[in-house]
Formats: sequence, C-alpha cells, structure tokens
Amino acid sequence: RSYSGPETEGQLLNSFVQYFGDSLGRKIKRMPLIEETVLPGDSLLTLPVVIIGNGPSGICLSYLLSGYRPYLSPEAIHPNPILHTKLEEARHLSIVDQDLEYLSEGLEGRSSNPVAVLFDTLLHPDADFGYDYPPVLHWKLEQHNYIPHIVLGKGPPGGAWHSMEGSMLTISFGDWMELPGLTFKEWAASKRRNIKSDRVMPEEIACYYKHYVKVMGLQKNFRDNVYITSVSRLYRGKDDEDRSQLNENISTQHLEMEDGQKSLIKRNWEVRGYQRATDGSHVPFCLFAENVALATGTFDSPGRLQVEGEDFPFVLHSMSDFGAAISKGKLRGKADPVLIVGAGLTAADAVLCAYNNNIPVIHVFRRRVTDTSLIFKQLPKKLYPEYHKVYHMMCTQSHTVDSNLHSAYTSFPEHNVLSFKPEMKCVLQSASGLKKILKFSVALVLIGSHPNLFFLKDQGHSIGHHSNQPITCKGNPIEIDPYTYECTKEANLFALGPLVGDNFVRFLKGGALGIARCLAIRQKKKHDLIESGDGGGDGVP
Repeated sequence: RSYSGPETEGQLLNSFVQYFGDSLGRKIKRMPLIEETVLPGDSLLTLPVVIIGNGPSGICLSYLLSGYRPYLSPEAIHPNPILHTKLEEARHLSIVDQDLEYLSEGLEGRSSNPVAVLFDTLLHPDADFGYDYPPVLHWKLEQHNYIPHIVLGKGPPGGAWHSMEGSMLTISFGDWMELPGLTFKEWAASKRRNIKSDRVMPEEIACYYKHYVKVMGLQKNFRDNVYITSVSRLYRGKDDEDRSQLNENISTQHLEMEDGQKSLIKRNWEVRGYQRATDGSHVPFCLFAENVALATGTFDSPGRLQVEGEDFPFVLHSMSDFGAAISKGKLRGKADPVLIVGAGLTAADAVLCAYNNNIPVIHVFRRRVTDTSLIFKQLPKKLYPEYHKVYHMMCTQSHTVDSNLHSAYTSFPEHNVLSFKPEMKCVLQSASGLKKILKFSVALVLIGSHPNLFFLKDQGHSIGHHSNQPITCKGNPIEIDPYTYECTKEANLFALGPLVGDNFVRFLKGGALGIARCLAIRQKKKHDLIESGDGGGDGVP
C-alpha cells in the first residue's frame, strides 16, 4: 500500500523508518505509522514495547531496555550483610538476571513495592537513616540485551517536571532525583551550575532529565509532542473462541532478521494518537505493540472538590495558573485575600508564594492541625524550614485562636468548602456544622492530582486494586505483580511510577528493573523457541 500523506506526515514517517532501521537492523517496507483509516489487518510492523510517558519512569525503563545492566561493583560492600551475601552469590550476573523476589525478601523501605525498595537500597544504601553511601552497582552497556522500544511523550524528555513551578525547591534531595549512570552532581558540574542546596528547583531536574536522554544515547527511542488517544487490545481470544486461530494468524508476525532468523512478535495492542507538528497541525498515527508500559505519572488531572461554582473562572486548580495571575498583576492591590484549599505541599507552596508577594491568604483544609498524617509531620525542620513556617502559621494563626481574620494569613482547619458564589464568595462548613461565608479575590484548589487514563478501556478503572473506580496514586493504584510490574488484570500491560503508588523518583526506578527483567526473560524464551525451529504459536509465554 503506497502512502500519500502531506509533507509533515512524510517527515514523521521517515523518522520512524530511520528509528526502526537503526534499531532492528532490517529493511522496512511497511511503515509503523499509518493513517487513522487503515485497518489493523494490514501487515504492519509491531513493536516489542511501547512506553507511554517520557518522565523519569519512562526514561529509566528505556535505559534498561537499551541494554544497560547493573552489576555488583568489585569493591562494594552493602551495609545490609544479608543482602550483601545474596549479591555475592551471583556476582557474575547482572541484577536484571537475578531472582528479584529472593533479593528483596526481608527488606523494608518507604515503598510498598518490594523491587522498588531493593533497587533503592542498591542505589542509595541506608539513605533513610541519613547516610550518603555510594551505590553498590556499576553499569555496563550490553548491546545484545537491547529490546526495541519507543517512548511517547507530550513534551520533551522529563515529563511533568518541565511544567512545574520553577521558584519552588523539590521535596527530595537532588541526589534522590537522579537516574542510573549519571549523578546529579556530575551533571551540575559539567554545566557549571552552582547547586547551593541539597534540594534543587524543578527547572534543574527537568534539564537534567533532558540531558540524561541525550548523554545516554537514548534519543532514537524518544518521540516528543505525541498525544495518545486510544490504547486497545486487538483481539481477546477468551471473548470469542472461534477467532483464536484468526488471532494467531493475523496478530503474530514473523519478522525476517538480517541473518535469516525469525523473530516472533504478537500484535497485542493498538496504540493510536497524533503528533503535533511545528506548524500546529496534528499528524495521526497508529502503532502496534506486543507490550505497553504505562509511565504517565499523576499530574494530568487536578483534583476537584466537586462543589457548586467550582467552574467559575476565578477558581483555579494549578500553581502555574496562580503564578500567571500574580505575574500579570491581576492580584495587585486587591483588598480581599486569596482562598487556598488543601493541606499538602503544593498548597503550602501556594501559601508561600502569596505570602512572599504580600497577598493575604485564607487557608482552608479538612484535617486537624494535630493530624499525624499531615506531610509536615514527616519532614525534618532543618531541611524544610519553609514548610514548617507554613505549618506553624496553620497552627497559630487559626480563626479559632482569633475570631478576626489575620492581616496576612488565617487558617480554617477542619473546614469543607460547600460552594463558590458568583460574587466571589465561598461557603465553608466546620466540623460542627457551622457555616461561614467569606469573600476572596481568587480561589486556588490544590488537593492533589490524578492520572488521566482516558485512552484505556473504561479509563483504566478495571485495572486498579478496586475495580470500577478511578486510578489514584494513594487510594487505588494499578494492581500489578510485585516483581514484574505487569497488570494482574491485563496481560502484556505494565505500569510503574506514581500509577502503582511510587510517587518519589527514588522508588519508580524499581518498576523499570522489574519490567526489564520480565521482558528479558520473555525475549530469551522466544529466542530459544526460534532456535529450536518451532515456528508455530505466538512466542509469548
């Protein structure tokens, strides 16, 4: 079938052809990128792995799939003697080739995913005890372990870090934000950046991730300005037994390698979307994938109160919108305070931003100030003085301490927002049921964010721990096998990072390790199947 699209589509196709030509080392007659009208039955190339999301989760997974392998360093001694003994038993093997369940047994950490705790303690031994031990791993690039894949993201590599408020410091240390093989301090020194604090600005982290992709040679796997519209299974044999044979005939490809060998790739997933061209036009595409990895994070959809009047234009839901309003002078000279809803770190950032710009604040949150689950209770005062300043104001400048509003800041603990009124008024209700009406200049609702998995069937509600409920990082993460990160309810669909409860960069790297090991094992089984001369079946265990 000849392709006759506009020039922009042709350019995009050529980039994919070059990618596949470089990665798979074979002649490509068919293009993996097609018009929306093309049916799945056409003989098109299928990728072993498509990664959706190009933040730190997607970058780290690409790093491991590109053939980088971690080994125990010759001189390394892990402070955990039991773990070190296990590592010594298979020193000649990379961590990817070892039994992750065996290695992670008995380890404890700040993630509920055992492989995340394992990889973190190998990269940052005893970090939670305040030690700054070096990693016990060193990395080797093993080209034969490369698994062809592509990483699709809306913006440049780094994901949501490129859109975060630039004036705030990260909650994690810079060292904890780094990815394998390139320390953050090394990068900062090479760029002659003066890092004055262990905590750094999001802008620095975003630049580091973008540079990481380049210096590690991962660029060929990444496509920017890509928006996914649907990810769907092509065939479900259990839903239609009569189509099982058709499934194998159509969805399995026998790709000729340069040396004449065959590679079996099952076409499990259809990924559709568009790439935004430089002139603003949308270039549609369709890819087929054997495996899909979800690495989208949770910053897509801000949390909402679901109350009357929340859609008024003076009710904002992001720090970037608030910062824009301040920079444009919209709040300058306003007599009424800003209303900030939420008790997390983003809400605290907004309080600090308003405070530093001499804008009075009304701070509303549902919890008691003595609630032990408040994030401020978990942060050392010496390392996070600005957040403890906010917490101190939350406790001491409450409306219950003084019935009048304070000039700069007043907190309303144990209060819910009932509604917003068109005359820029807000109706609050206390825990005792008492209602109050307050006037404000702008409202800022910062109560967390949720992933937007609209491109999956039922928006992904069926793959969480609680079926038929939206996926959330804390309350309802995607249910996965703890050692492979494959979704328990969808074969060949993987998830990592905040989608499985790992909010911190320190721990999302474990997801990349688990997925890389799982896919490496399956690749080996398919290779053994080919070597044995069995050309039948789909080659997927």
